[in-house]
Amino acid sequence: MRLRPVLATVTAGLAAATCLSVAGPAAAGTATSAGTATGHACSSAVGITGFSDALDKTTYTDGTYVGNFSALAENRDGSLAALSDRSSLFRLDAKSLKPKGVVQLADESGAALDSEGLVADRDGTYLVSSETEPSIRRYSADGKILDRLPVPDHLQVAPAGRGVTNGTFEGLTLLPGGRTLVASMEYALSGDDSGLVRFQTWTRGKGGHWRLGAQYAYPVDSGLGVPEITATPDGRLLVLERGFTSGVGNTVRLYVADTHRATDTSDVESLTAAGVRSVKKTLLADIASCPSLGATAKQPQPNPLLDNIEGMAVTEREKGRLKVTLVSDDNQGATQTTRFYFLRVRLP
Repeated sequence: MRLRPVLATVTAGLAAATCLSVAGPAAAGTATSAGTATGHACSSAVGITGFSDALDKTTYTDGTYVGNFSALAENRDGSLAALSDRSSLFRLDAKSLKPKGVVQLADESGAALDSEGLVADRDGTYLVSSETEPSIRRYSADGKILDRLPVPDHLQVAPAGRGVTNGTFEGLTLLPGGRTLVASMEYALSGDDSGLVRFQTWTRGKGGHWRLGAQYAYPVDSGLGVPEITATPDGRLLVLERGFTSGVGNTVRLYVADTHRATDTSDVESLTAAGVRSVKKTLLADIASCPSLGATAKQPQPNPLLDNIEGMAVTEREKGRLKVTLVSDDNQGATQTTRFYFLRVRLP
């Protein structure tokens, strides 16, 4: 999304308690040598193995702008699906990041989407969220609409509901087993505590149809929103929290969250910190604490590595560790960069 400026407290982040042994991806055009082993720790749980600006301000062979990325997902063949919030769905080579194809998405009337969240399903179809209404649609691999999921009335953008413009469905992920879908609102509903955003779930039933499931309250840091979530192999959620302060830059933090034992807030009219048992979260790293690895920024940032990070996908799963890829949304603007980040994450 086009990130609106918010007042966010930019901290120096976490001190690195240990150094992770990490290996860099073979990404052509990387702006830095990823290297291995020590010195790339962002925290005791997260290390950065490299980054790539190779796709920044580029176009595909058909002239489609490569950027505005709002979400990532791993395809069945190991390639990366990268979703633009201008309705372009790219297939990228997982190692070089080179685009291998693009499909244009649209709503039922043929209009472009403000597409923000992405799931690559096991059958080769895609689930895509739009924050306009908000909505979630299911698309074939060639971009045809196959289904549209139900959305609770109170999550709709005002006046239809209590959602705020440019603040609804941003994150989308499928839990292990493929039966539970989770979407995260970016900001709180009107009338809710500003520090609590709603996570909505759906359950897949017979015939592949989705029905509404439980809803949870996620406690977001002051001044930040939730641009992305992705499932971990054990059924928890990696959660990105992000904000922007003009003249200072971005704040981006990575959390792991657990919805177990959280209150189902589906029927809770107004969320307050005292009224519900919220999702439990644990800070993994403040991305500002990562080594900059020689990155440069086009506008002030607390760490030149930072940008408008908005997409995230788990790309490899190892014993006790995950390889996680992040991407920033450059908004097709001169002061932002399309940047991919490659992380190693050890879950607590």
